[in-house]
Amino acid sequence: MDPELIRELGGLTSEARNPDTLDIDLLPTLEVLQKINRADREVPRAVGQVLPQIGAAVDAIAEAFKAGGRLIYMGAGTSGRLGILDAVECPPTYGVGEDMVVGLIAGGEAAFLRAQEGAEDDPELGRRDLQDINLNARDLVVGIAASGRTPYVIGGLRYARELGCTTVALSCNPTAAIADEADIAILPDVGPEVLTGSTRMKSGTAQKLVLNMLTTASMIRLGKSFFNLMVDVKATNAKLVGRTRRIVMEATGVSFEEADRVLSQCGHNAKLAIMMILSGLDREAAERALKEADGFLRLALQRVENNKQGKTK
Repeated sequence: MDPELIRELGGLTSEARNPDTLDIDLLPTLEVLQKINRADREVPRAVGQVLPQIGAAVDAIAEAFKAGGRLIYMGAGTSGRLGILDAVECPPTYGVGEDMVVGLIAGGEAAFLRAQEGAEDDPELGRRDLQDINLNARDLVVGIAASGRTPYVIGGLRYARELGCTTVALSCNPTAAIADEADIAILPDVGPEVLTGSTRMKSGTAQKLVLNMLTTASMIRLGKSFFNLMVDVKATNAKLVGRTRRIVMEATGVSFEEADRVLSQCGHNAKLAIMMILSGLDREAAERALKEADGFLRLALQRVENNKQGKTK
């Protein structure tokens, strides 16, 4: 083992020993769980401290999407898996293409289920994985590493910057090396883990919260919500078909039967169904109004209402 690496790890918050859990191996189960729960409460507070940096990243992601770019997550181990999880949930939730948000993990898809030895230690692999998906300057790359020093992520971020991509670093160490490779650094300091170095716990939870914010807020910026309803959800299974009906009923106040009738006319597109019901437009006119409003349902409805009022004056 490299002595320099040991010294480096010794200086990381995520590798420090938690003084509150030194006796955890002697405690009864309930007290073990109480200590874990108490430690977990520190996570949302830490995330709250970096909201300005998260906001800067959200604005940059929204701009990348508008320019035709993609959001690319890359990480190793737990960090890579969390990025993939967030990426694969975007198409059904927001009705976007499967390549709009991409998750990369050191070692490839096999590493999602089983650790791939040494993959995270290769910075060139991070570069090659981005080359394999044809990274271009319109894309935005988020490097995720609890330790903040993962070579795979560093290699990817450096390559992304060479191409002119906007880059974001997400780590749970205030002195993360990946922060030096990024335009925006998101560094929630969650403190030492309950079990020393087990960064799938507090660090992983913090990363999940931040990733949720990045995609949720950027999709809202693209008009993927109406009030707080997911109006671009894809009805790909029975549960989502039911949710789509509920969304239309909540947004418009119509009956189940009426929601079902209009949804059947527009391919179970909740946003389009709501537009048709609230505006009184037929499908073609409603689609045109939404397109002219860049998919923002509230704006489209407002413009239709303004046009009606203008014609009555």
